Amino acid sequence: MNGIEKITARIAEDGKAENDALLAEARSQAAEITAKYQAQAKAEAEEILDQGRKNAEERARHLDSMAQMECRKAVLAAKQDVIGEAFDLALKKLQALPTDQYVELLANLAVQASTTGREKLIFSPSLRAQVGKAVVTAANKKLAEAVSPKLPEEVADSKAGAILDKVVTGASAILNGTGMLTLSEETRPMDGGFILSDGAVEVNCTFDTLIRLQRGALAGEVAKVLFD
Repeated sequence: MNGIEKITARIAEDGKAENDALLAEARSQAAEITAKYQAQAKAEAEEILDQGRKNAEERARHLDSMAQMECRKAVLAAKQDVIGEAFDLALKKLQALPTDQYVELLANLAVQASTTGREKLIFSPSLRAQVGKAVVTAANKKLAEAVSPKLPEEVADSKAGAILDKVVTGASAILNGTGMLTLSEETRPMDGGFILSDGAVEVNCTFDTLIRLQRGALAGEVAKVLFD
């Protein structure tokens, strides 16, 4: 091997060594970069998974809260239905009272609702025929007795005293302008009770209206009875 060939061979060897060194350094840098990004990717993946777990837990709590709320709403709705049925049953029981108790109840309502003692009572067609006159008569008697002076028992207990008591009661009612309720020729559809009419002024004493008005005041007490 001459001198030129030796020089050429030496240059080739040096080039190969330098190339190998550069390649090794490149491989080392690539490994470092790969490891760095793998660590970053792992950290980000763990962060994403952790956030996902937190989101899932929060979603689960939200769904559980919604489920509990819906359950409470369902229970409340069921209780309201039961309370409504209780008031519906009360209405049916009022409508099914024996005639004498029914007349007494309506007469008392008329006395309480009357302000002049000269109003008209409006019933449904069937109730007007069944109890209209009896209710008006009983209510007028109560209104008259409320303003009538009381006779001594020894007088009122006799037959003559009873007659005198009626006369005094009637006269007292006339003097006080009360006890003159009348049965209206008008009828209206209603499920029990009546309407007290004094010209343009009317007092609704129908059973469904009275129960509806009482429901707000009594619903709490009814709930205690039903659910406690």
